[in-house]
Amino acid sequence: MDPLTIAAASGMRARMESLDLLANNLANAATPGYKADREFYGLYASEALLDGWSFTTLPVIESHWTDFAQGTLKSTGNPTDLALSGPGFFAVDSPEGVLYTRNGALRVAPGGELETAGGYRLRGRDGRPIRIDPALPFEVTREGDVMQGGQLMGRLEIAALDRAAAGKAGGNYFRLQDPNARPGPAAAEVWQGHTESANFHPAETAVRLVSVMRQFEMLQRALVLGGEMNRRAAEEVARVS
Repeated sequence: MDPLTIAAASGMRARMESLDLLANNLANAATPGYKADREFYGLYASEALLDGWSFTTLPVIESHWTDFAQGTLKSTGNPTDLALSGPGFFAVDSPEGVLYTRNGALRVAPGGELETAGGYRLRGRDGRPIRIDPALPFEVTREGDVMQGGQLMGRLEIAALDRAAAGKAGGNYFRLQDPNARPGPAAAEVWQGHTESANFHPAETAVRLVSVMRQFEMLQRALVLGGEMNRRAAEEVARVS
C-alpha cells in the first residue's frame, strides 16, 4: 500500500474517533454535571526511522481524556437539585459498587432516601444513605449537611477524584480504576436549588464537528485520488510493456 493511501486512511480513522467523541458530547449538552471527552493527538513514526531508512508518520489519537473543568451553575428553584462549586463528586451506591457523579438532579424515594434519577442512593460521609421525611421540606448547607426541622439528617459524601484514577462508567457516572482505592474528601461547596451545566459550549462543539467532517471528506477524496493514480500507473506500465 502506498504512503498516500496509508496516511489518508489513518487520518480518516482519527477523524472518525473525533466525530464519535464530539457527537457524544453534543448528545449530553443538556445533562447536568456532564464532563466532556477530549482527545490527544500524536504522530506515529514507523520503526524504520530508527534504522535510517525511509519512514511514514501517521496521525493518530493516542488517548482519550475527560475534562473535569467546572460547568456553569444554573438556578432551578427545585430543593432536590444540588450542584457542586469546586472540585468534587457526589458519591452514590450502585449494584456495581460506589460510583461518583456531578449530576445533582436528585429525587426523594418513597422511603425517604435521596437518590439520583437512575435510582442510585446518595451516600453520606458514614457510608449510609441520606434519609429524610418526604412530606417535609429540607435544607442542604454549603458544607453538605442535610437539615430537616432543625435536625441534622446526614452529611453528604463529597469525594475528590483524580482524573488519572477515575474513568467513566456510563450514565454520567465515574468509577475508580482501582476498586480498593478510597478517595479523600473534597472542599467543594453544595448549592441547593441549582444544577451544574455541561462544561462545554454546544455551539463551539457543533462548529468543530462540521470542521472535522470536512477534514474527513478531504481525506476521503485524497484516498480516492490515490487509488485512481495507482490504477492509471498500473495501466501505463502495462501499456509500455
